[in-house]
Amino acid sequence: MKRRLRVYARLNLLSLFLVAVSFISITLAWFAYSGIAGVGTEIDVQAWQIEFKKDSNVVSNDIVISLSDIYPGMETVSEKVEIHNMGDSNAQISYSIQSARIMDNEYANVDADILEDKLSHDFPFHLNIGLSKDFVLAKGDSSQIEVSVSWPLDAGNDELDSNWGNAAFAFQSAEKQKMEENPDYHMRSTLQVVISVKAEQYMTTNDATDMNFSLGNMILYNIQKNEVCSQLGNGCIKTHVIDVDNKVGDTTVRLLPDLFSSYGNGNFDEYTSVFDTITADWGVEVNPLTIEDVTKIISQDVTGSFLIRDNLSDEIIGNVKYNDRLNTELNKLTTSNGYYTFMNEKFNYLVTSKCYWLNSEYSDEAFALVKMDEERSKVYKENKANVCEVVPVITVAKASLLA
Repeated sequence: MKRRLRVYARLNLLSLFLVAVSFISITLAWFAYSGIAGVGTEIDVQAWQIEFKKDSNVVSNDIVISLSDIYPGMETVSEKVEIHNMGDSNAQISYSIQSARIMDNEYANVDADILEDKLSHDFPFHLNIGLSKDFVLAKGDSSQIEVSVSWPLDAGNDELDSNWGNAAFAFQSAEKQKMEENPDYHMRSTLQVVISVKAEQYMTTNDATDMNFSLGNMILYNIQKNEVCSQLGNGCIKTHVIDVDNKVGDTTVRLLPDLFSSYGNGNFDEYTSVFDTITADWGVEVNPLTIEDVTKIISQDVTGSFLIRDNLSDEIIGNVKYNDRLNTELNKLTTSNGYYTFMNEKFNYLVTSKCYWLNSEYSDEAFALVKMDEERSKVYKENKANVCEVVPVITVAKASLLA
């Protein structure tokens, strides 16, 4: 998802407003932000004004995370930064990890995607970054970037926790000793990560996010006539986009029908026959809703989507975008007596009081989706003999939606 876009800054067309002061976390519990500097000029044609705000204070687009006291069972540290577009041009939002240091180990020249995946999963502590959407429309639209750092008290590997915990303690002790010996010495934190957030002029290239089909967008679609519609009924149903990052160059988009409706139900062994019956007169391409689909979506929340397992600490699902990480994390779920939970308010199009089967390649397991309470829903192992709803996912040509 990391890409470089040309930044058009012709001074006779645009007025650039850039904020360039770092905000730095200096302890476990606090992220400290400092200062603001900005310059603007009046231009008749267009204005460019992107603001990064934390608690209504303008902050920088560069984030330096510096944590000293990290240990098993630490309270999850998280921060949110709002990205506001007050200008006249749409903007593309992206972020990348510029560098990371864990004690004495530097990760300055590691591919950004690989580094983000490693920080999310390869250490007993986890750093995750979430972007609510990677564009902001002109004249008042906003997005949000969130960073979380966590270390579950018991994730099932006591030896790893102990080794890293002891190493972190030894590192901090050595840093304190250096400062005692030399008062001018600046103590290093145990963990330091530099994240750069970019807001660039949106350009309609094939690899740009398609703003018409952002994750969760609601679309009314007629499944019999295979066309967009404006009034529910007679084949016109409510759907939501479930592609995590649909691109301009993609010719199709995947839509999930509203889960408040009922399409058909049965036990898990009847899934295929129920699915075929439901979709017999649908004039669109259809596929089952899978656990992979749902996991990709709910993992976008880096503070509220968890893997829950018996006798182990709750663990943030985290980044599943790189390489084979999705399958690795799903294997962790399927081989344990566990389930996923997520916040209803974050993914309201996945919230349903009726259980829905998730048909996927993990054929020895029967997973389903259901609302737990007013706050949370879950993805869990359901008894195959029980009756749950079946819902098709629609694959639609984007041209038919934009006509």
